[in-house]
Amino acid sequence: MKENLVRSDDAVSEMVDFGIILSLIILAMTIVIVGAVPLLEHMQETQHTKNIRQGFEILALNVNKVVMDSAPSQSVELKMYGGSLSVTGDSSIKLTFKEWNSSATPPAYEPRYFEKQMRTIEYSLGDSVISYENTGVWAKYHGENVVMVSHPFFIFENNVLIIPVSTIFGSSSTSGKGIAHITADGGKKTIYNYQNVSQVNVTLTSGFYKAWERYLNETLHMQIESVDTSNNSVHAYKNYQKNIDVFILDSPLDVRID
Repeated sequence: MKENLVRSDDAVSEMVDFGIILSLIILAMTIVIVGAVPLLEHMQETQHTKNIRQGFEILALNVNKVVMDSAPSQSVELKMYGGSLSVTGDSSIKLTFKEWNSSATPPAYEPRYFEKQMRTIEYSLGDSVISYENTGVWAKYHGENVVMVSHPFFIFENNVLIIPVSTIFGSSSTSGKGIAHITADGGKKTIYNYQNVSQVNVTLTSGFYKAWERYLNETLHMQIESVDTSNNSVHAYKNYQKNIDVFILDSPLDVRID
């Protein structure tokens, strides 16, 4: 009788131990699943964003051939990863120059003006946005962290400043996990030339104005006069000790997304 009781106590003890171990295993698995799934999803989204960023760099290389008149049209494929892609925005650029007019009476520096809308090819996934805008690629993460992925084609050499202005036309869009086809057709290009310029003023209105601010200041060595956060714009200028020539390449793009 006593022996049976002992065996019974041992059996109960073993079952209790097994139950505790099973509960711990289930708890551990739950913790792993609850913690790992969001982490894996975040890692996957991060990798997708990285791939899209690289895809936009390739997009810029090809579309810029159309902007710079090296090709009449270019088409690029982009894997979507569940995001959305569209031709959108109302970004713009405004340029003001002080140009020496020797034929004026008396000769003097006179203001010259140029203003154009730019717009973007924009991809969004979660809280990340990557865009092609005016020959550069720009990214915004978590709604705040704005960076330049690839620089625009502003060129300053031998006292000559070349400013590309690519105006994007179109309104197509797509979303999902398939392959998007982006086609950019060039339009009639116009080159504006300003000679003997002593000062250049640039105002950019863009969702990526913070990255444009850094580019204007750090790469073109322009002074930042003001930043308007309410209008997403930055105004910069530069005075040149020796007068320069300025060329504006006004290049329209008709963009379709299929």
